[in-house]
Amino acid sequence: MHAITNSGWIEVVTGSMFSGKTEEILRRLRRAEIAGQEIAVFKPAVDDRYGDTSVGSHVGRQWEADVVPSEGEGVWQIREGLNGEDVVAVDEANFFGRELVDVCQQLADDGRRVLVSGIDQTYRGEPFEPLPQLMAVAEYVDKLQAICSVCGEPATRNQRLVEGEPAHADEPTIVVGADESYEARCRNCHSVRRG
Repeated sequence: MHAITNSGWIEVVTGSMFSGKTEEILRRLRRAEIAGQEIAVFKPAVDDRYGDTSVGSHVGRQWEADVVPSEGEGVWQIREGLNGEDVVAVDEANFFGRELVDVCQQLADDGRRVLVSGIDQTYRGEPFEPLPQLMAVAEYVDKLQAICSVCGEPATRNQRLVEGEPAHADEPTIVVGADESYEARCRNCHSVRRG
């Protein structure tokens, strides 16, 4: 809570896959824990890469989390499931629907610090809702970069691979995976098959 205004706020950590978004959220959570703040962490039901009830980074750090439905009204369980926590974190926000924006707004209006992480672009290089909306209403936004797996330049895009080749534009937007299905790429090295 901001000391002068007694208000909450939203912090968004975004960027491509492998840029350290979840690692940054976990770092902020550790600092809040050291400060004696009560913490609640949530993740979407669709993401089970690091265990059913854990938020995890690609480097192996984890935090226990409550799992909520990623679509529809189920996201309101985030607000309903709180017991006075000061800090609320939501990992993999890109797997949630537009309702997450309203949930985060209400949490901040309730005086909470809201930490949100997720990728801001689909594998096609298009805005990945609800991250653009969350970035627009957040008080703090950090966009992290990875390293392009092809040329070594800063990477801001997610390259989905199917059998080692760039995915076709007609593929589903959401396919949960890690380095077996995705690479971080720069603008010049990113490609999507079309036609």
